[in-house]
Amino acid sequence: MKSDEVYVVLTATGTWFSQTIKWFTKAPLNHASLSFDRGLREVYSFGRKKLNNPFSAGFIQENFRDPFYQSAPCAVYRIPVGEISYLRMRRRLNDMKTSPERYKYHLLGLIGVLIRKKIPRENAFFCSHFVASVLEQEGNPPLDKPSHLVTPEDFALCLSDCEIYRGTMSGYICSLQNELSA
Repeated sequence: MKSDEVYVVLTATGTWFSQTIKWFTKAPLNHASLSFDRGLREVYSFGRKKLNNPFSAGFIQENFRDPFYQSAPCAVYRIPVGEISYLRMRRRLNDMKTSPERYKYHLLGLIGVLIRKKIPRENAFFCSHFVASVLEQEGNPPLDKPSHLVTPEDFALCLSDCEIYRGTMSGYICSLQNELSA
């Protein structure tokens, strides 16, 4: 693992909320997360806090080894960042981890994407807005659009040259284990 790389992970879980977003976007992968390691052990996003309750949502640390994600389609993108940017991003996420209750899921922000208008709400994000804002704040914006309008599909299009894997989450985890045991 290099400390000057972060990973954008796109997934599709098949939940009704995920299917609803997919219906609007027509994109195959509709959830974005940010990881600080290639093994996806430290992954953050905005989404449901409990797998069975989509209405309890906010800042989360995801566990892609959970059986819920095993058959989920995914794509993993490696983004080189400077060491200082990497450390600042980690510091920002560590600050968020200490007070996760301050951060809310920005459902209205999703509507803002549809109408291409910013709907301000302090400390509130949706998944791709969060990932884009962390990268943008540290001077590593992969997209030429404001973070509040970024969709997971935007990452897929602009980071295609950075893609290191596409398949199922279990396939990715398995490929890493095989690589380490080789």
